[in-house]
Amino acid sequence: MYPDVVVVGAGVIGAAVARALTVAGARVTVLDRGAPASATTASGEGNVLVSDKAPGPELDLAVASRLRWPSLVEELGIDVEWESKGGVVVATTDAAAQPLLDFAAAQRAVGIQADVVDRVHDLEPHLTKAVTAAVHYPQDAQLQPVLAASALLADVRAKGGTVRAGVEVSGVDTADSRITGVRTSDGVIPCGAVVNACGPWSGDFARAACAPIAILPRRGIVLVTGALPLVVRHKVYDADYVGAVASGDAALQTSSVVESTPAGPVLIGSSRQRIGFAERIDVEVLRELARKAVALFPVLANVPVMRAYGGFRPYAPDHLPVIGPDPRLPGLWHATGHEGAGIGLAPATGDLLAALLTGADPQLDPTPFRVDRPAVMEAL
Repeated sequence: MYPDVVVVGAGVIGAAVARALTVAGARVTVLDRGAPASATTASGEGNVLVSDKAPGPELDLAVASRLRWPSLVEELGIDVEWESKGGVVVATTDAAAQPLLDFAAAQRAVGIQADVVDRVHDLEPHLTKAVTAAVHYPQDAQLQPVLAASALLADVRAKGGTVRAGVEVSGVDTADSRITGVRTSDGVIPCGAVVNACGPWSGDFARAACAPIAILPRRGIVLVTGALPLVVRHKVYDADYVGAVASGDAALQTSSVVESTPAGPVLIGSSRQRIGFAERIDVEVLRELARKAVALFPVLANVPVMRAYGGFRPYAPDHLPVIGPDPRLPGLWHATGHEGAGIGLAPATGDLLAALLTGADPQLDPTPFRVDRPAVMEAL
């Protein structure tokens, strides 16, 4: 039997879409040219954040996903290292204090719990003393991204779907101006719909399908320390992280994001840089990440770094995901452009695309994420 839908890309977004479609009754095949969850998903920190998003459609998507993740983890029945640890955002200069407090106030106005903290060292004893303002976000959480994506794909298989690794996709077949199949290194797979969930490579796939979209790779690096006692209790980041996320600048941007993991090592981010698909890891980036992490947590100054890893994130010019049908080619759908927030946005993305594709009523307004918006089309 041929699938109803082929999902191209087995990262966390493709996995969430495939699982939601499978639950909705579609026969799904997931294809990836590499191993599942081995690219962008494997190079993330596992952030499930509401703290870094201004009021608007991305925050709505994040809130819906945050509400969904705990029940989804329970349904999957696999330990994905889910931690409802909460987040702490701090300003460390006088100039950054009021913008942080204003940002938190705007979020509270739309229902986010963003608690201004006067005694932040009660929450994080090892934090720098140079804190000028702090906000606690109890809704922020973390999980292990490869485990989460693998669990979603395992459930797709358990429900009758197919996941195939090592399969290159080179384009689509059409008839009467709509998709009829996917061309792969193993031959053509007939299907009624194709979902472009290729992450940073989504632009390449869209061009191969003759329906280009402006999705670009944005490089990010993470440092991993040796195992430590629990010196960082929450996900902690400097207030300048929000500005770095929202920036469209191609040059290197770094901001301090520090968090412990259940296994003991501390993860240190974050960096953003548009350098195409260059694989190199620059010493300059590592030094900046280490310097800013020590400024935030001086206790890290003498902690060894075990390794660094990096990856590419799918960047859309207007910083909104692309979710929905492509009006230029019936049967082509997109689920991409989540940049570094894919883990946190995956469940709601899967549910939204599955609802649209199957004709169900979506729980969120899909309009802001539409494919044919100017930022995605005019930036080509």
